[in-house]
Parts: sequence; C-alpha cells; structure tokens
Amino acid sequence: MHLDALFSPKTVAVVGASRTSGKIGHTILKNMIEAGYEGELFPVNPKADSILGLKSYKDISLLPSPLDLAVLAVPRDAVVPSLKALLPHRLRAAVIVSAGYRESGKEGWKIEGEVARICRDNDIALIGPNCLGVLSTADKVNASFAPGFPGKGNIAFFSQSGALCSAILDWAIGESIGFSKFVSLGNKAVVDETHMLYALAQDPETKVVLGYVENVEHGEAFLRMARKITREKPVIMLKGGVTAAGAKAASSHTGSMVGSEHAYEAAFSQTGILRAHTVSEMFDLAQAFSMQPLPQGPRLAIVTNAGGPAILAADAAEKSLLTMAPLSAATVETLKADLPATAGIYNPVDILADADKTRLLSAVTVLLNDPLVDSLMVLIAPTAFTDPEKMAQAVVEVASKTLKPVMCCFMGKTRMEPGVKLLKQANIPCYAFPEQAVHSLEAMYRYGVRKSRPSPVMASVEGRKDVVRRVIKEARAQGMTEIPEQMAQEILKAYDLPAARAALARTSDEALAVAAKIGYPVVCKVASPQIAHKADAGAVAVGVTTPEELRSAFLEITGHVKITRPDAHVSGCMIQEQAPDNMKEVVIGFRRDDHFGPLLRFGLSGIYVDVLGDISYRLAPVSIHDARQLIRGIDSYMLLKGVRGEPPANIEALEDIVIRLSQLAMDFPEIFEAELGPVLVNNERAVVADTRLMLLPQ
Repeated sequence: MHLDALFSPKTVAVVGASRTSGKIGHTILKNMIEAGYEGELFPVNPKADSILGLKSYKDISLLPSPLDLAVLAVPRDAVVPSLKALLPHRLRAAVIVSAGYRESGKEGWKIEGEVARICRDNDIALIGPNCLGVLSTADKVNASFAPGFPGKGNIAFFSQSGALCSAILDWAIGESIGFSKFVSLGNKAVVDETHMLYALAQDPETKVVLGYVENVEHGEAFLRMARKITREKPVIMLKGGVTAAGAKAASSHTGSMVGSEHAYEAAFSQTGILRAHTVSEMFDLAQAFSMQPLPQGPRLAIVTNAGGPAILAADAAEKSLLTMAPLSAATVETLKADLPATAGIYNPVDILADADKTRLLSAVTVLLNDPLVDSLMVLIAPTAFTDPEKMAQAVVEVASKTLKPVMCCFMGKTRMEPGVKLLKQANIPCYAFPEQAVHSLEAMYRYGVRKSRPSPVMASVEGRKDVVRRVIKEARAQGMTEIPEQMAQEILKAYDLPAARAALARTSDEALAVAAKIGYPVVCKVASPQIAHKADAGAVAVGVTTPEELRSAFLEITGHVKITRPDAHVSGCMIQEQAPDNMKEVVIGFRRDDHFGPLLRFGLSGIYVDVLGDISYRLAPVSIHDARQLIRGIDSYMLLKGVRGEPPANIEALEDIVIRLSQLAMDFPEIFEAELGPVLVNNERAVVADTRLMLLPQ
C-alpha cells in the first residue's frame, strides 16, 4: 500500500475544489497552498478556469498522470464515479472527507463497501471517508480542512474522530506543540490504525506516536504491529467508548462496534502501548517522551523552593514505580556547603522561598552529577522572590549538559508563564502540578524497562488436534453448542490439561463401578449441558465415601433435577475423584472478543470473581511472562502465595494450564468460550474439577 503517497506526494488533485470561501473544497486547496506545498497541485471544478491562482481542470479525465494523491471533497454519491475516473491516472492514495457512509445506515454502508473495494483492487491507500484529512509538516502537506497548520515536531497523531483532531490541532498550535504527521482516519474503510503504526514506525521524523481509537477492526494484525513499533518508539493511546454510554456513542459515530474494555486493556498492556485515560494525560506523556531521554533507573531527585508541593511530589513518587533517590554523602556535603543553613539538603532538596537563579543552578548541578540520581524534577512555586524566567534559564543551562531526564513543575499561571515558555522552547517539559510530572516520568521509566527486556516469545504446546476435531464434529452432529463434560474431558486430555479422573455413569450401578475404579472419596454431579452451575442447582454431592452414599446421591441428584429443571437433558452423573482438602479454587477461562480473539481470564473462585470482580485478563496467544502476569494480576494474588502459615499454591502449575488453554483457543476458533472452574490448586499440583466449552453456532 502506497502510504508514502499520503504524506509526501509529488502531485495532488483536489476534486471538488471550490472558488467559494468557506466551502470544504476551497479550504483544502487553500490549506495546501498556505502550508507551502512544493509539488504540483491540481484543482478540479467543472465550472472554474482557475482557483486561488491555480489552473483548474473541468474534468478528472483532463488531469495529468500519474497522480500521487487525490483529495475528494465531493458529495457522497459522486465519490464512486470520481474514484473510477481517477483510476487511469494511476492514483496511489486518496482522502475522502465527505460523510454519510456506514455511520448513516444501510445505503451508506453499501457505498463505503464499494469505495473500499475499488481502492483495495487498485492498491490505493485510502484515508476516510468521513474524515478531516492528512497533514505532514516535513513535506508541507495539509490535505485537510483543518483550521490551521502546526509547527514541525517529532510527535505523530492519528484519530478516528475528525472533530477531536480539529480541537487538538487548534489547542496544540496555541501551545506551540509541533507534529510530524497528523491524520484523521475517519471510518477506516482501507487505511486503519495498524497501517498508521507501520508507516510511523518507519518515519524518521516521528519520535512519539499518539492515537485516539474507538475500535480496532483487525485486532491480531494490530497486536503484531504494536509489539514491533513499541520496541522502537513509544506509542500512547487514548481509547474512546470504555463505558456503555461511550460505546453506544462510538457505534453511531463511525458505524463500528466497540470491543471489550478488558480486551483493549490487555492489548495495550501486552504490546507495550502506554494507555492515556484523558487527552490531557496523553499530551503530558507526549511532551515527556518527545523532549527528554529515558531514565536509566527509578531514582528521582526533587529540588524545590516550596515545601508543601515537594511533599505532594514525594507522595506521588512513592505511590509510583519511582523511588526517591538516596543522595550520596558527597552530594549532601556539597549541598550543605552551598545552601543556607535552614535549607533542606536531603531529597526533596528545599532551596527555600527566597532562592534565586544562582542557588537553583548550584543545587540542580550537584543533583544531576550524583550517580545515585536517575532523573530530576525542578518544582518552583511563585513567591515574592521568584523570577520565573531566570529560574528557567538556570534549568536550561544545566539540562543541556546532561543525559538524564529533567522535568519541571512551575506552579501557577500568570507570573510563571515567561519561565514556562522558555522551558518549552528548550525542550524541557513543564507541568502545572507535580503529580503530572511524576506520572510522566514513571511512564518513561516503565517504557524503558520494557524496551530493555528481550522480545517476548509466545509460549507454544502441541495438542492432539485430531481428537479435538473429532469431539467437536460429534457435538455438532448432535446439534450441541455446549460440549458435554464427558466429551470436554477428552479435549482436556488432548492438550494435557490436568483434569480430575472422572467418567459418566448413566445408572447408579455404573456409578458404583466407576467409583470402585477411581477410589473413594468421590464427587457426584449431574451430567447435563443445560446446567452450567451445578452447585447452584443442587446437583452436586462432594465427599462421597461409600457405595451406599453414592447410590443415594446419584438417585437424589437425578430425581431433584427432573423436578426442578424439566427442561434439562440429563445423561446421568459424572463420578469424579475427590480432591484433597485445603485446595484453593480458581477459575481459568477465555471468551472470544470480536476484535482481538481469545481473551483469557483468571480469578479466585466464589465472591472474589462473582462479587468483587477481581479478575485478570490477557489476550491469546500468551508468552510465559503473560501467563505469569495473568495470575499475578489479581488483587487477591497474595492468597495464592500463602498467608498465616499456609503453604503457597503451585503457581507454575497454574501458568502451565493458562498456556495450554491459550494454545487450545488459538488452534480451535470454533470454541467460542471456555471455563475451567473450579481449578483446584495446592502446593503440589493443580487439577481441573469442572469444564464448560461453548461452540460458535454453525
């Protein structure tokens, strides 16, 4: 796909260019001219000889060839004919700004499909429809109807929302934030966020990638590309539609379904994408990553002229992955000699309210030279003695000589503005409040740690696929969407998942025979695909120790179910080995997300999952690290580690189950949902006590 033609085209046609100021076709042409575009620009208007001083073409057929980029500013119903007319010109890329496609209903969906087909069949990189357009500052391209053109920078931004693009662009211009690329993706009929990641990964002008997404339609491709680019460049994303109301709004906005919030959280975490939860946070992080080097460790030093704000900064640091740097003895002695007797010479270093440029310069220099300091925050509050511009000059002077990241927090607004402006001109991030600076530094540290690790290798196991195919085929033949437990047992064994020994008994006599083979004590539970939660249905007997108890339990369970659940088909009872006492119960399962595929979940059984919602999520396939993090990701993890003298659970056995279940999910997309629960675990082993496997309808 010719993504380069979107950002650095040599020839651009504006189809639907207008002579009337205020119309989109006029604005796009004007924006291209005012951006200083140096290539050939061709307006197309059937009623004009020239527009804005450029020769206008009355028909697409009259345009010169080849064309790198065409911007279509024509009504929806004229788009398909225009695209077809552009094909003889060997068009490489297109931007369609008009709305009224899949977000508007069936007819719009049909037209968008035709537009996408034409572009894909002819290898045209299409942005839109229903978008603002594309900007590339290095190439002086403003193929959009955006109100303004930003300065050149190293931040790239793409968004599904054109209105958000417009607002952010206007704000960024006001804040003097530059961009390398700025893209409104719109409906993503062809080019989507995965293509953007690919293009921006290779863009030498881009250091940091920002994105706003409402949905990701090709999840697996997105995950692969995200894993690749985050090894090279930080990617910061804001996800819209995280609530029911937001998801509904997003669906009507772009005509796309919004996926599971848990799936997106897992996708970002596993690929190394840094997630922002607000626009403000996204640009806080963008400033830090675009302006400063990564910290080489977690140790933060703070120098301030205000004690209260420094305490807040220290609190924020301790709540994060950062630590307050323990200053070396040499640093403490130097600070003691250089600063007033009442100054605070330990971290945070308080140079007092009457500090001037010289005092700040001395303290900052000493701290940055300390080998125990990995990063520095300069926190200045307005006092009667503070000259913000001179304080900023001190920071700039020292920061230019170090490879350690330096962040500033100049609290206040009107009085501090000259200093803030000077810092930003010198590529030193400056925040209004200390928590923002700490959060940004923490994100940089977290990203640096991940980047320094070897690329994760997806865990892989071999299963007996022929066995699973046969079981699924048998279940399908019987019209089942849930695989009965006795058949599910075969699937578990095919992937060496540690299922408790069990067998189906259709009569009480068969139950006694099975128990004699397994050995007492046993569990007796109803075998019915209609009864998922057997204990809730009163259809389980545990700790059965004699043949008499077993016969009684079998008859009581089957009789009870016939009365209380006449809709359920009962095959008999599963007779299963009784697990040892004092085993903890966990639930491991997956459900297929519409966009990303199998979403694995893990939690402690009972109230931890059902009431507290203490569940961890990861997307399949998983690496060994992912499996480990899935289990360690629950708040109640310490209960598995052992408390009050209890031995720890066999975490490695649980990790192995996660990896094998992940492989099963990847190998058999026909299995829509699986739940292994409870899985019983002690310090020796883990065993699957119950299984539910749901198939996708045919």
